[in-house]
Amino acid sequence: MPRTSSIGGAPSPRTCRSLLFAARGLPRVLLWVGLVALSVLCGPIWRVISPVRTVYLLLRRITPATLSRPRLRYPESWGYRPAAVGLFTFVWMELASPNPASLPLVKGWLLIYAVVLLGGAWLCGQRWLARVDPFGVYSMAVSRLSPFRRNPDSGQIAIGNPFNHLPSLPVRPGVVAVLAVLLGSTAFDSYSASPTWRTFADRVSRTAHAVPTVVSSSVLRSIGLLVFIAVVALTFSLAARATGGVDSAQRKALPGQMAHSLIPIVVGYIFAHYLSYLVERGQQTLVALADPFARGWNLLGLAHLHVAYVLSMHPSVLAGIKVACVVTGHIVAVVAAHDRALQLLPKGHQLTGQLTMMLVMVGYTFTGLYLLFGG
Repeated sequence: MPRTSSIGGAPSPRTCRSLLFAARGLPRVLLWVGLVALSVLCGPIWRVISPVRTVYLLLRRITPATLSRPRLRYPESWGYRPAAVGLFTFVWMELASPNPASLPLVKGWLLIYAVVLLGGAWLCGQRWLARVDPFGVYSMAVSRLSPFRRNPDSGQIAIGNPFNHLPSLPVRPGVVAVLAVLLGSTAFDSYSASPTWRTFADRVSRTAHAVPTVVSSSVLRSIGLLVFIAVVALTFSLAARATGGVDSAQRKALPGQMAHSLIPIVVGYIFAHYLSYLVERGQQTLVALADPFARGWNLLGLAHLHVAYVLSMHPSVLAGIKVACVVTGHIVAVVAAHDRALQLLPKGHQLTGQLTMMLVMVGYTFTGLYLLFGG
């Protein structure tokens, strides 16, 4: 029997909580963190599991050829910039909106996401999905660490060295912005949970007593999120350009050509910050999805299982894994940046041209460890 209240058949509080938990857990756990793990293991998995892409391909099959052809050419100058905007709106909804637990907010974002992608794909074809879909670009970028890739000649799946795969990240406008959103938002999420931030936010709220606390907190968190993303983008871009022996055009292109070296840092820090969330909250999310309306369903056959808090119960193990993720990510990033610098920089500047980038990445390492433990 459905669990409803006695007033107008409205859902019971338990039903609402179950549905809300499933809806809130799905974007954060499965789309934001789980997508990284799947993409590193299997490659750009979002191309296969994307619901919007699936709908678009089905519509192409049932519509006449004249309707399924692209009507406009995707502007190359846009690059991945729309995807960076989409990723920012997603992390803003999760980290800085007035009510991150709002189910209508999540549904509204997903509706806009589907309409923009399907409408753009109808105009520009699959290239729109490849460049604009925030989760597609996210999955494509982190999949450069996967040992699996498609052989361009045979079309078969091949296994190779991720160090050789990393530089294959397409160099297009907005690629640095995408990676800055991923790294900056994760860093801000870590910092915003610190006592330092909470003390500062409380002081600002007391000062702006005429403004509702929810509004002032959202504005403050929005500014903080933007600052963290901007700092990552600016420090990386300036470090990539701080070399001699190149002309202005080459200097301008260097941040995009070096952007792949940020991917290991992004992946390492996301795993370090969200690993326990993925393992433990992920279990809760899957159980909630098996019975989203709290009606006693067992859609996935998981009703008999209990959440195993394996990481929370072993904090020393969790701390060791976090350090390993951050340090490993930064070591891989330094190696990738070094290899790329040897290819791009003139011989007389290959050593000095890497010093600024090395210092910035060391700064990222210490900042990441501080935010994870000392912040």
